[in-house]
Amino acid sequence: QVQLKESGGGLVEPGGSLRLSCEAPVNFAYGMGWYRQAPGKQRELVGTITIEGETNYADSVKGRFTITRDIDNYMLYLHMDNLKPEDTAVYSCFADRARGHNPEIAYWGQGTRVTVSS
Repeated sequence: QVQLKESGGGLVEPGGSLRLSCEAPVNFAYGMGWYRQAPGKQRELVGTITIEGETNYADSVKGRFTITRDIDNYMLYLHMDNLKPEDTAVYSCFADRARGHNPEIAYWGQGTRVTVSS
C-alpha cells in the first residue's frame, strides 16, 4: 500500500530549530501536510500545502514553522524554528487523494518524535 516516511525528529533545546522530512513514493497531485499529537492531547493539524504551493498553518505555529514541498524529488518538509516545550509531539505527514483535505482517505507516514526540553 502507499506509505509515507518521516525522519528528522529528536531532542532539541527551547529556542532551537529542527527540520522534519517526509518521503513519498510517488508525485502526489493534491495537498500534503503535517499533523502532530502531544501526550494526552488530541491530534492537531499543523499545516497544509497545496499542489500550487499555497500554505496554511495553525495559529500555534504561525511565524515559527514553514512547510515546503519539493515536487521533483517527492519530498515534503517541516522547518521548525524557535521551538517551545509545547511543541513536543509525534509529527506525522499525509498526502490527500483529492482536493480538500479528508483524513479518512489520506495516505500517512508512521510519525517521528520531537522533544523540546532543556
